[in-house]
Amino acid sequence: MTRDLLVKPVDVVDRDREWGLLTDFLTDPDPAMRLGIVSGRRRHGKCYLLQALSEQVGGLYVTAVREEGRLPAIQRFGDAIAAHAGLRPGSLRLTDWRDVLSNALDVTARSTHPLLVIDELPYLLQHSPEIPGLLQQLYDERQRGAPSGAAPGPRLILCGSAMSVMHELLSGTKPLRGRAVVDLRLGAFDYRASRTFWKIADPLTALKVHAVLGGAPGYRPVAARPHPDGGFDTWLTGTLLDPGRAVYSRTETEHLLREDPRITQHTLYYDILTAIAQGATTPSKIGAALERPRNAVTHPIGVLESTGYIRKEEDVLRSKHPVITLADPVIRFNQLITLPQAAAVEQGFAEQVWQQAAPTFNSKILGPHFEDLARDFTRRYAHTLLPGGLPGPVGTTEVADRAARTKHEVDVIALAAGERPQSPHAKVALLGEAKATAARRGTGDLERLERIRALLGEQGYDTAATTLALYSLHGFYPDLVELADRRDDLLLVDLPALYGS
Repeated sequence: MTRDLLVKPVDVVDRDREWGLLTDFLTDPDPAMRLGIVSGRRRHGKCYLLQALSEQVGGLYVTAVREEGRLPAIQRFGDAIAAHAGLRPGSLRLTDWRDVLSNALDVTARSTHPLLVIDELPYLLQHSPEIPGLLQQLYDERQRGAPSGAAPGPRLILCGSAMSVMHELLSGTKPLRGRAVVDLRLGAFDYRASRTFWKIADPLTALKVHAVLGGAPGYRPVAARPHPDGGFDTWLTGTLLDPGRAVYSRTETEHLLREDPRITQHTLYYDILTAIAQGATTPSKIGAALERPRNAVTHPIGVLESTGYIRKEEDVLRSKHPVITLADPVIRFNQLITLPQAAAVEQGFAEQVWQQAAPTFNSKILGPHFEDLARDFTRRYAHTLLPGGLPGPVGTTEVADRAARTKHEVDVIALAAGERPQSPHAKVALLGEAKATAARRGTGDLERLERIRALLGEQGYDTAATTLALYSLHGFYPDLVELADRRDDLLLVDLPALYGS
């Protein structure tokens, strides 16, 4: 089977780049063993992708089970190897992991594309930490002695949801460091692909669904009924605010936090997540919100960042001004909406809770999420509209206005391609303001951006070709639209444009 025959199945949505990378890995004709690492958050579709790949080539796909003991795991893996080899269950009496792994590699090596996938590896490492060391030995043994022209060697993919555990496999002095040719970190769908995947016709509904669930494809099977297009409020109270549903946000948040074995003090981590959701953006502010010293929250913040539950982004123009935000919409929804009213929700008052939570949703969830998507749009799609094409780093900043004794927060700033963040005389490609309020945007918003552009020019930045962009959830006043038609430096992005209409 050649690479061209490994066509991505129609049920695998998006993921063209990832499928191509895994296909190249699998069809490499080298007779030596090759190793790949695939990691990603829960519900991001890792298992679905790897199962589809394994099915196409007849590979051996085995998944670990949480809290399964060492001996039962060895026996179950042995039975899976026997079944793959056409033997009856129990015919392979394997007693240790070296025998299990060696036999698995030998059995799969008989295929045209010898693929072995071990999913949820971190569960195995809890009782069998020796596995990476054994894999190192088997890998090194299979680098030698393969004659030229021999069949491709075994292809091993290790997969897991505990991000910190998976990333450490290839770090420092770990046994597998320097041996993997693939380190694929599977992210969620972007907001446009997510809308397509959910088959949501209305872009505002698509935006709201993305604001509470993000682009994780694994949520659709458990939250697609009733369909969001039938009414977002009805859909939300019947999913994220229904304690009887698997996607109930409080339960889902607990599952997410349990993925990382280092998260043991759940109360502290919950409090940190709540503080960030409510607007604390630095370790000092988070510590103050919890009435704890800064150094008491530094380690758990690092853990949450390594797991992908929070992100730390540097100011594009100013050094040493990181901004901490929540990366997971479900956690943000839980901390701001569900958790404060959990008792009422679990007593059946979801509709009333949701009505009362509308101001919080609009100001602390929908508004910040719209700003995130404005930056995402600028990174992924604005190059077709900008005079300079593909922009460089995209993020946020603050610009001091000494004359007015104030600071201007900039929702979207993009440097020109090739520029580095925090460079003192960087070329600024775009300055933007994103508003999810009910009001349309007008010339007053444009004047504010023009003032910021002038200030940056006075501070030494190159703003000669800077595009001014306004992102609006509810459109623009006609005079601003007419002005944009006459100006090459003004970009208006409403909700249809955000979604590519």
